[in-house]
Amino acid sequence: MNSTVKVVPLERVPTPLLAVLVGALNGKVPTSLLALDDLLGGAMGRAAEHGDFTGERDTVHVFYAPRGPRRVMLVGLGKLIEMSRGAVRRGAAVAARRALGFGVESIACHVTHEFRGGVAPAAIGQVLVEGVMQGAWQFRSLQVATDRKPPLKSMEIIATREERPDLERGRSIGHAMAIGHKLARNLQALPGNICTPEYLATIARQLSKAYGFKINVLNASLMEKEGMGALLAVARGSTEEPRFITLEHKGAARSAPICLVGKGITFDSGGISIKPADKMEEMKYDMSGAAAVLGTFEALGQLKPPINVVGIIPATENLPSGTATKPGDVVRSHLGKSIEVVNTDAEGRMILADALSYARRFKPACVIDAATLTGAIVVALGNHAIGLMGNDDQLLAEVRQAGELAGERCWPLPMWDEYREQNRSDIADVKNSGGRPGGSITAGWFLREFVDGFPWAHLDIAGTAYTDRDQPQLSKGPTGTGVRLFIEFILGRARG
Repeated sequence: MNSTVKVVPLERVPTPLLAVLVGALNGKVPTSLLALDDLLGGAMGRAAEHGDFTGERDTVHVFYAPRGPRRVMLVGLGKLIEMSRGAVRRGAAVAARRALGFGVESIACHVTHEFRGGVAPAAIGQVLVEGVMQGAWQFRSLQVATDRKPPLKSMEIIATREERPDLERGRSIGHAMAIGHKLARNLQALPGNICTPEYLATIARQLSKAYGFKINVLNASLMEKEGMGALLAVARGSTEEPRFITLEHKGAARSAPICLVGKGITFDSGGISIKPADKMEEMKYDMSGAAAVLGTFEALGQLKPPINVVGIIPATENLPSGTATKPGDVVRSHLGKSIEVVNTDAEGRMILADALSYARRFKPACVIDAATLTGAIVVALGNHAIGLMGNDDQLLAEVRQAGELAGERCWPLPMWDEYREQNRSDIADVKNSGGRPGGSITAGWFLREFVDGFPWAHLDIAGTAYTDRDQPQLSKGPTGTGVRLFIEFILGRARG
């Protein structure tokens, strides 16, 4: 989707759909919209006066104009005291989803000055593009349809001359983020027979070629030489070869990189500890952490921030077969620690263990991993927050702040030593599951066993990586969680 910033009075915008984002109207039209209301013959004022449109969050009212914009759509953001980047992003996504229903190919967006609160123009420009491209996302590449409405192809941000430079600066950041977000969601949506470990490696190679990233892809034989026994133990049950992918963005000389690690289980049956059949098809989403890393590198290629970033993706399927790892088996990890496999469905932490150990060679400034790691995090936090754990309070605070800016909220969980005790094994250094109590935290503690010499944060995105229902601002399916958070974190570090 193309995005631009345009200086033109609202009542003269030549567009099939003008989306005007407003807060609670309290029965009257804001001053900045009076000329637009005159174009509509006072219809906007009457709708506000009679309570047909109040400006509550996610509410929408459409008017038809005699000239200028063909349609004017008011989109509610809620109360002024609730105004934030997230509210504007959500409102833009709601507008885009309604635009799809109209079948228009372009949309113009404006946030009224009276309802911006403390959100700066640059942030407005950024989140408008993020929101519109989020709401306009559709996955149709595997369908044959002749009655489909056209996709949304372009958007304009309507600005004043004074604020145009700031809005343009934000627009360019938001556009890059949105492109990365789109890639992540497209990858998540693909079924496991298409999105294999080698397919992820192919996408990484394409990003490398497009943006000049350094890339390295290990096959099973090279992983064996590298000593990645935990990852290979998960891969043993599948005929699809695993891949271990690294990408490097070099934006600064001789500075320690940020390492991003993404879990890449392209399909998870649970292995010998097989999952129930109901909703097992959703386990194609178990590579959502990997999708977030690849989407982040798409955005990095666009933004080119002056900072070094490494992406690490361990990728494999987890299937049962005569060669699959069995409960009770003991394997040797890349770090050298032995692991008793008591549950083959606790496989994500196994592949991440080798990836976290491998990250040491980059001498990272910090490492952040994203993984659909545990169903327990959904029990704890529902589908509204990412579970956050780690070994460095400053890093955790930075990640949490990045999540707030990105609209991907994180909630910290305790990592007391008592949780570590649940992972103790009688015959190995550690076992790969501490049981049901505190399952997300014991999984985090397992990962921590393989973190050696660097600040580390873990994002359990199992509750936020995809949604099983349509929402006003988001269609059913993959959410692209992690891309915006990673980019906000990286840009924050780059700014110092």
